[in-house]
Amino acid sequence: MVFIDMCLGKKTPFTPVWLMRQAGRYLSEYQATRKQAGDFLSLCKNPLLASEVTLQPVEILNVDAAILFSDILVIPMEMGMELGFFAKEGPKFAKPLESQKDLNQLSDKAASRLGYVYETLQIVREKLPKDKALIGFCGAPWTLATYMIEGEGSKTYAKSKKILYTNPQFLHKLLTKITENLQDYLEAQIKAGANAVMVFDSWAGALEESAYFEFGWEYCKQIATYLKKKYPQIPIILFPKGIVSLEKIDGDFDVFGVDWSMPLRKAKAILGDRYVLQGNLEPCRLYNQTQMLEGTKEILDLMKNSRHIFNLGHGMLPDLPRENAIKLVEFVHQYTQNK
Repeated sequence: MVFIDMCLGKKTPFTPVWLMRQAGRYLSEYQATRKQAGDFLSLCKNPLLASEVTLQPVEILNVDAAILFSDILVIPMEMGMELGFFAKEGPKFAKPLESQKDLNQLSDKAASRLGYVYETLQIVREKLPKDKALIGFCGAPWTLATYMIEGEGSKTYAKSKKILYTNPQFLHKLLTKITENLQDYLEAQIKAGANAVMVFDSWAGALEESAYFEFGWEYCKQIATYLKKKYPQIPIILFPKGIVSLEKIDGDFDVFGVDWSMPLRKAKAILGDRYVLQGNLEPCRLYNQTQMLEGTKEILDLMKNSRHIFNLGHGMLPDLPRENAIKLVEFVHQYTQNK
């Protein structure tokens, strides 16, 4: 698998490419399958339909890896929090965490309740061409903690930050509990057929540097260390979106995801000798094919002869033209062939 070889720093015949949120509303096939499921959560819990949308981008775009179709919030949901998805509002927890009592009621066995995820992975791995990789994933502890405390997505993260600065012990206990559940979850994904796993810290940019490395990055590292000891052959990708400082990045993982706001040249200079880099085209460039190809060529030229997986600097948007996504993958493959 070209994608796995590159994750492990091996020489490849071309630069592998996949796109975050590659299974999504910009594909009419996805919209039809989701309609069949009824709602988003029902789609996540239906292995036949979830496997179908996981495979669609591989078949349509010819990307080098499929990524599990699921949601980061299935872990807190299976830890015992009531979750709902609402049109134009997004996910919400009925009762956000407020006290030690709430924390004590959270389950340590969430991974054991996620059989529908593992079944999806098994179906996908069975149907996926042998040269294509399958990526499992989870949300990072800090990102999940913000949802569990705020009850929904937030622009200020005021409740989470208030706890961080007034009751850090509580937050560390919550992060530890989430981390232990995530370690079991990703391990089960690997056993179900995932060839690599990725940790999304979507709200890394919400914290100042010192706070992020204590309450965010430290727990991502713990997950990576746990998995690497048991599964050294499985690549681990960490993606702290919005992080500004790279000098303190360390840990036992393979690939560092670079978001679109971080200059790739900077990431290459600081991290390129230690980690494979993944990223980082600004997703909105896909609205215009000329802009898309210009930005793509710039990234590929910068990363020529370097360890690099091409991706967007965040996820596909619902109204991006599918023909541009197809063209993007084709261009990356052709431009870097026998590079």
